[in-house]
Amino acid sequence: MSQLTFQQKNMASESTSVNPFAQTSALENISSAAAKKAENLDENVQSLRNRQNQFAGDLHGDDVSKTGIRALFSKNKEAQKTAVSKYLKHWDGLTDKEAEEKRLADYNESTHSYYNVVTDFYEYGWGTSFHFSRYYPGENFQQATARHEHYLAHQAGIENGDLVLDVGCGVGGPAREIARFTNCNIIGLNNNDYQIKKANHYATKFGLDSQMRFVKGDFMKMDFEDETFDKVYAIEATCHAPELKGVYSEIYRVLKPNGVFAVYEWVMTDKYDETNEAHRKIAYDIEVGDGIPKMFSRKVAAQALIDSGFEILKEEDLARADDVVPWYYPLTGDWKYMQSISDIGTFFRTSYVGRVITTNFLRVLEKCGIAPPGSVDVANSLESAAVGLVAGGKEGLFSPMMLYVCRKPAK
Repeated sequence: MSQLTFQQKNMASESTSVNPFAQTSALENISSAAAKKAENLDENVQSLRNRQNQFAGDLHGDDVSKTGIRALFSKNKEAQKTAVSKYLKHWDGLTDKEAEEKRLADYNESTHSYYNVVTDFYEYGWGTSFHFSRYYPGENFQQATARHEHYLAHQAGIENGDLVLDVGCGVGGPAREIARFTNCNIIGLNNNDYQIKKANHYATKFGLDSQMRFVKGDFMKMDFEDETFDKVYAIEATCHAPELKGVYSEIYRVLKPNGVFAVYEWVMTDKYDETNEAHRKIAYDIEVGDGIPKMFSRKVAAQALIDSGFEILKEEDLARADDVVPWYYPLTGDWKYMQSISDIGTFFRTSYVGRVITTNFLRVLEKCGIAPPGSVDVANSLESAAVGLVAGGKEGLFSPMMLYVCRKPAK
């Protein structure tokens, strides 16, 4: 079967086939060991995790089968108000050193709060794979999303039966696609309790629970033993780290010798000048709207990988490919880029016009007490992100897909 045919088959529907390479016991042992190790964490860290888990339950409830706007309207209104406040407390328009240090110090709580309030928006507008992709003429949105994930799996060399770590797994969209594509086994790491529950729910729903587990953890201090995983990947997630060397070093530690780490990293390009006020405004819009404590440059990312011990096998900015359809097209509202009738709904929801309609709709519902408090504030912050992302993309200042493929040297 050709790769193209395999991709088309996968995109037709969520698979429910049994994977003969599934290592259910290994996944269970590793996830259980990580959970046990977490019980011995510093008292303050354990308290933080317990509090986050309790708050997620209060905010979202026990039913994680709801998605999008329907899920948004089911929130506990008082908890939602608190969640929005936690997310926005460090985003006051300041970009000085002191403001940055506050955001960096609070990265764990800030990221947890961010995904508490934006996950339902993301699923409503984007689906269950929270990332950008390259788009080819004639290729619809879902196909491009799957291909982007397949390409990373191919670059990482993920094979049948591999034990793979997904760092910052979201609700598991990429993990499910990569598990089907390669027949590998995946553990997804996430610090947001709501997304973990949703990811495990989807894995069971689509018959992939024998191939994957999603667990709570901090990617700056993982609960896994040394040299656990054959391969590791991250898709637009490690940008939430307060320091890239910190997260890369942890990935290096849990990766087996000769193992490969592949990542789509968010970076500011070599064109970016932090002393340029207009450039810094674009970076800040991306940071505030995407819950990122600080955007780092390409050079910082590459050096962090080297300093962590990795050998960089490939470094390529896929956003600079001069594609006919730019990676940021879903956010533009420019209908000339739409490739398929099936994309009308997605494109409208993510476009400028669609975002304005959604925000005003939420404004009315929030005033009527139907939508939870803070919904409009969240929508406005996501709008800031969209503006910054498009501007950064058009000016070549930002890339959401700086591809690094790295190897941990053999002993």
